[in-house]
Amino acid sequence: MFATIAAVLFGIALLFEILGLNIEGIVTTTTLMLTGLLLAALHLAGYGGRSPRRRR
Repeated sequence: MFATIAAVLFGIALLFEILGLNIEGIVTTTTLMLTGLLLAALHLAGYGGRSPRRRR
């Protein structure tokens, strides 16, 4: 789940960079990329995945 959200944020950041868009203040390409990296790191750490299945 986190990996999908990270990919979407990276895509938005890429579009912002290509089109030269910049929303002053909160949303910049840097904040989008750093948020994407955070979500990718959480995904690789095992968070946001499927719940573990119990085996009998």
